[in-house]
Amino acid sequence: MLEKESLKILQQALQRLDAGFAELPENRTPAPEMHRVAEILATAADRLQNNYPYFHPLYAGQMLKPPHPVARLAYSLAQWINPNNHALDGGRASSAMEKEAVAEIAQMFGWTAHLGHLTSGGTMANLEALWVAGQLAPGKTILASEQAHYTHKRISAVLQLPFESISCDDRARMNPAALEKRLARGDVGTVVATLGTTATGSVDPLAEILALRKNYGFRIHGDAAYGGYYCLAGNLADETRRSFAHIPDLDSIVIDPHKHGLQPYGCGCIVFRDPAVGRLYKHDSPYTYFSSKELHLGEISLECSRPGAAAVALWATQKLLPLVKNGEFAHGLESCREAALDLHQRISRDPRFVAAFPPELDIVVFAPRALSVSDASVLSRKIFDAAARRNLHLAVAELPVEFFAANLGTMKRDRSTLTCLRSVLMKPEHRSWLDPIWKLLLESTEEVLHSS
Repeated sequence: MLEKESLKILQQALQRLDAGFAELPENRTPAPEMHRVAEILATAADRLQNNYPYFHPLYAGQMLKPPHPVARLAYSLAQWINPNNHALDGGRASSAMEKEAVAEIAQMFGWTAHLGHLTSGGTMANLEALWVAGQLAPGKTILASEQAHYTHKRISAVLQLPFESISCDDRARMNPAALEKRLARGDVGTVVATLGTTATGSVDPLAEILALRKNYGFRIHGDAAYGGYYCLAGNLADETRRSFAHIPDLDSIVIDPHKHGLQPYGCGCIVFRDPAVGRLYKHDSPYTYFSSKELHLGEISLECSRPGAAAVALWATQKLLPLVKNGEFAHGLESCREAALDLHQRISRDPRFVAAFPPELDIVVFAPRALSVSDASVLSRKIFDAAARRNLHLAVAELPVEFFAANLGTMKRDRSTLTCLRSVLMKPEHRSWLDPIWKLLLESTEEVLHSS
């Protein structure tokens, strides 16, 4: 099941890399005892079997997407050098590749002038965005929706900045009226607009948030860690497309290439529209930045040592799959959304289920229909287990009942939240696997309903 043909390409690339250092004197460092290495690696392979099959289309639960083979190969190739993309001394080639790759991401968002770099993940990228926001508006409040990632509240506490949540509408998007009511009280420095929530894939109404900025004056940071690449998709709903069209007006944006960008963990990215924010990072080092007058990535980053291999992998992937509309990469995203729309339609037509609102990106949220919300919550967990026994792996989420209100019918609302099933269809092949996924879901549901 695991792709292995690409290992031949890695061997060829390693020989080419090795040839570039042929002028060095022979290194007689003792080789490791390969038989012991083989034994330990075999044990590691056995241990790693204790995982869900994240790489397989029947894994349709959490946000786990296998890296593209070119990303795996490029990352592995770089490991023989192990560059550090902090200062140019430690990663000359990989630093240049990082700058190129980040510039392509910025261009995808409509920015030519920009300041940005890779990070260890979305959390660190969001931390940098809010750190800059705090530097520009010291002590002012950070706002994000109730469905925004929990990291914003936690990061604000780390940065000692006030944080408040704004209520959502019945489709898990920030409520503009509630936002304006809070803005009218003043003392708001930054609003975080989520472009693809991790629970439901909902996209905050960016046009309305930008209109409020004209009256109240605040920074807007886009947390597009999950959904950012969908700006390339051509099959979004009109409202969603309208929000993505306003990305160039943001002050900063975060995206996670290790989600839809086909990269290994961890690879996040922070990009600022105004390159002048780089002055906020200024610091001195007695030894790090003197090998070149060019910008060292460590001079615009809160992190110090960072893996150059991540930059090499991203650079290689974007060379193979350019970040353009109507390209192969964009079509992959469109397939994910088509799969989600198809699954949502099947669920909506089946009387055994209650669906939430239609997916904006590729996340489907639903629950079994029951006499009450409490009963449905219990059944959701049972279906989750029954599906897993059939090798169909979903996820469980706890979401406000309001997200399902339009479809609850006579179900008794005896709880404010519903434990529901959640499926992230983020692999392009999910489109062609939807029939077996649906068959296994129905078998699992029938087993649970008949035994309850």
